Amino acid sequence: MAKLEITLKKSPIGRPEDQKVTVKTLGLRKLNQTVVHNDTPQIRGMINKVSHLVEAKEIEA
Repeated sequence: MAKLEITLKKSPIGRPEDQKVTVKTLGLRKLNQTVVHNDTPQIRGMINKVSHLVEAKEIEA
């Protein structure tokens, strides 16, 4: 299964509450923090919702 490397590039401060919760749910707390998740439709949807705050890169498992 493919994996996604997700990095928080912009702060969620001043953003709507649902976007803050989405960033937190992805496991991102600090700027430039990177997490790895499985490539699922749910994770893709979360990335889409906060695409202006995060950077996602596909990596091989």
